Formats: sequence, C-alpha cells, structure tokens
Amino acid sequence: MGARVLIVEDNAMNRELMDYLLRAFGFETLKAVDGRVGLDIARREKPDLILCDIQMPEIDGMEFARLAKADPALREVPLVAVTAFAMVGDRERVLEQGFDGYISKPLEPLSFIEAVNQLLPAGLRRSNEAPGTAPAAARRPAVPVATILVVDDSPINLELKRDLLQPHGYEVLTALTPGLALQMARERLPALIISDVGMSEGTGFDFIRSVKADPRLRDIPFIFLSSTHWNEASRQLGLELGAFRYLLRPLEPALLLAEIEACVRR
Repeated sequence: MGARVLIVEDNAMNRELMDYLLRAFGFETLKAVDGRVGLDIARREKPDLILCDIQMPEIDGMEFARLAKADPALREVPLVAVTAFAMVGDRERVLEQGFDGYISKPLEPLSFIEAVNQLLPAGLRRSNEAPGTAPAAARRPAVPVATILVVDDSPINLELKRDLLQPHGYEVLTALTPGLALQMARERLPALIISDVGMSEGTGFDFIRSVKADPRLRDIPFIFLSSTHWNEASRQLGLELGAFRYLLRPLEPALLLAEIEACVRR
C-alpha cells in the first residue's frame, strides 16, 4: 500500500468519493466524520497526510488546523484543505491558518491525486495511473477491443471509468441519465453496459427494465456498480432483472477490469 491518508469530512458523499479515489490509486485511507474524531484518529494512527474539509460541525477546518499544528506529534504531517469555496483569497487564508495545501471541490480525479502526491515524500507517492490500468498508450490497439456504455449521474465517476478502460483498448461511451443512455445504446449497440443504481433522473433498475424490454438490446451484458445500494434486496433485484454482475464501490480497479473482461468475452 501507499501512504496512509486521513480524510476528515462530514459530508458522506464527499468523504466516500475521496476514499474511492485514493484507494483506486493505491493509497491506504482512514476516515473521520468530523474534526474532533479526526484529531483522535490522527493522534492515534499518525497518518502520512491529512485531507480536511473547512466547514464542519463542532471543530471546523480552521480550528482543526490550529490544534493539529500545535500538537508536536502532528505538526509535521502535511495538512490539506479540501473545500468548495472559491472566493478570492481563500487559498491564502487557509494557508495562513496552517494548511500546507489547498484543493478545490468538485474534485477532478487526476488533479486531486497529483495534489496529494506533491505533499508527500517521494517514496510515498503513487503513480497518477490507477493500479490495474495500462501504463502506456502502446497497450491501446488501433481498433477498439469493444464498446462499453457507462451510465452514472456523477461526471467524476464517468471520468474514472473512462480513464480506467480506454488505455486497455475499450471505446467508452458515457451518459449522465438513463434516458440518454438508452438512446445511445440503441444507436451504438455496445458490447457491455455498466450502470449506477441510484441516479437523479430514474434508477438503474428502471434503466435495465427498458434495456431488457428492447429485442435489440436485451442480450447485451449488464453490470450494476453502486456505492449506495449495498443491501441484499437491491443486489437480488438487480440480478433478477437480468444484470450479469452487481458490484459495490469502492472496488479495486484490477478486479473491475477482470469482471468487465469476463462480460465482454461472454
């Protein structure tokens, strides 16, 4: 494993997204739901780097920075502010409070990992290509191995899948909504469909019903990949509706690639 990174973030979605990105690129993660818990974990576990939100209940990011930099055991640990605020002077303000770096939300995967790497010693840095991805464009054949349609209402998740699959020779189509995805599937007839479950405009379950009801699409292998619908009832429903696999995030990239390759061969 790479460096141990502590994520201090009260928003569950943001926390899990950072956890997913870091783990995908080979880092080990620790997570805290607020500043007080974060300080306890930091003092106990001695992480190599701390990512901290600014707006949090009880102890906000600025107070967390003050307390961490006053602690002899933590003051040398790189501390990075992760915030949605983009006001003029925000970066300078958080650096003055003791932060060593600043990352803006929404997160862009490769820029996020690059920013984390810059604050770590060289020996703890990870490649900016996720483990399991092809290291060079030479691996990408001139003719695509197969066309894969990825459906997710998160642009970051779509970009992650594209970055993972394209170096392995796949053509990747992306759609933010099930409606657009259904239209693209009918136009392109992909070799595989990968879909999120919970989306802002309809569910993955509704989407697969539409796919399986179309005679031209019903035989296309279908994978669900969800970070929210972890219960057994959802998994069972997805499989009953015709999904080839029902996978949960976070998932190691190499494992996801293996599942995709199995579906495409099928």
